Amino acid sequence: MQYARVYGAQTSLLAPHIVSIETDLSRGLHAFTIVGLPDKAVEESRDRVAAAIKHTGFDSPKSRNQKIVISLAPADLKKEGPMFDLPIALSYLLAAGDIKFNPKDLLFVGELSLDGTLQPVRGILPLVAEAKRKGKRAVFVPKENEKEAALVPGIDIFGAESLGQVVDHLNEPRRSGRGPDPAKRASGKKLTPAPRTILEPKESETQFALEDIRGQASAKRAALIAAAGGHNLGLTGPPGTGKTMLARALASILPPLSFDEVLEVNGIHSVAGVLRQELITMPPFRAPHHTSSYVSIVGGGTNPRPGEATLAHRGVLFLDEFPEFDRRVIEALRQPLEDRMIAIARAKGTALFPARFTLVAAMNPCPCGNWGHPEIACTCPPGALEKYRRKISGPIADRIDLWTTMGPVDLQELGKKSVQGTETLQARTQVANARAAQEKRFGNLKKSNGLKPSTSLRLNSDLSPRELEDLVPLTTSARTTLEKAGTRLALSPRAFHRVIKVARTIADLDGAPDVNDSHILEALQYRERKN
Repeated sequence: MQYARVYGAQTSLLAPHIVSIETDLSRGLHAFTIVGLPDKAVEESRDRVAAAIKHTGFDSPKSRNQKIVISLAPADLKKEGPMFDLPIALSYLLAAGDIKFNPKDLLFVGELSLDGTLQPVRGILPLVAEAKRKGKRAVFVPKENEKEAALVPGIDIFGAESLGQVVDHLNEPRRSGRGPDPAKRASGKKLTPAPRTILEPKESETQFALEDIRGQASAKRAALIAAAGGHNLGLTGPPGTGKTMLARALASILPPLSFDEVLEVNGIHSVAGVLRQELITMPPFRAPHHTSSYVSIVGGGTNPRPGEATLAHRGVLFLDEFPEFDRRVIEALRQPLEDRMIAIARAKGTALFPARFTLVAAMNPCPCGNWGHPEIACTCPPGALEKYRRKISGPIADRIDLWTTMGPVDLQELGKKSVQGTETLQARTQVANARAAQEKRFGNLKKSNGLKPSTSLRLNSDLSPRELEDLVPLTTSARTTLEKAGTRLALSPRAFHRVIKVARTIADLDGAPDVNDSHILEALQYRERKN
């Protein structure tokens, strides 16, 4: 046999693609060519594959007088990374007649070391999900990627430690004696499918809980509302009043991710190369430093990659010292806060990264942090305060649903003991109940429109103006109250609708079927930025 085709895969941006690896062998002077827009890492696979094949017990491709052409299709998709090593090696061995198996419904992903061992690669989860959609029966991955890959149900996952193990599992018995030297081979045992990975949601691992924050009842209430409805939260106050603690405590009261959300979030982190050994089952919490670059927060680069805003998808993006971030970073948040995605345009095309996160922005009232402090005088020079405030533009401030001030704490409050876990547990229950009410509301809307229910929970913060009319009808009294307050506060149409969304979340926390005046008034008190 002088021709063979097997299947590999790669991610381009965040999208998975099945790639066909074809090998053609012909007589002539030795040449080893890879075509199909390979990058440097793919081109270097020639040497890795040749050495791995030799150390697995077969004749090295370089020792044979053959012209080897490896084609990676589709040819117009740029091939990146070392994950094609395993399928290239198998395609060559199949074409050379050294092994025999049917590769039609199999997928192979993995990087090869020179001795033939398999190294883990990035982006396994979306690739396995794509293989299932394309009707593949089984996927062969490095052993270290096995647990991640086994999250996807309905497809066999085989985790292998070396090329030899994959060959031993696939190779069919042959009549001729041609083949590897058994003395140089692995154990010869068949691989067994990996057990399905069972998700075990764990409580958010944070060193802060709501009961650790003394006083600040209004700010805690705002954090509860933000967690229940997915609303953006702005925290202002002097240094040391608990802004960072509250942001981390907010993450601790969020409910676990659904199964579809787990696949989505882990897929993003896997492609970005930041997925650790433990799978993510709780909403992610990202807290980049204020010196972080524009690309690291928003995403992009020559070959666009997701940034912190996308890594916080379905979770919390905490920006401490908010005005100290680069102005480009702050203004770039306009699109994800409104559209829940980030569009990065390059000459090669446009990348769309999901960014459905809850923003928690913390800031001091002035550069020295003491403006408005009842006991400590502000030392900022004239004009510094206004310059500091201008760093947060009106459009960005308008997209933050809840503004709350955290004032100085009475030191006597710090000496009081609290029952550990009680306040946090109560808040988790309230958030879970409020989100259940939202899920029921959105489910009814889907059914009434004849649409398939969404695979992941949408929250009140996701409501469009048209959905607000259908799902959050206001009584005459509540609408009159909102319109009068909106006129006095000069609310924009966006802010007007965001007040209704917050009021709906407050009503869900109270277990109220309708939004009344008290819910509107409470939502309005968080609308005004006081510092």
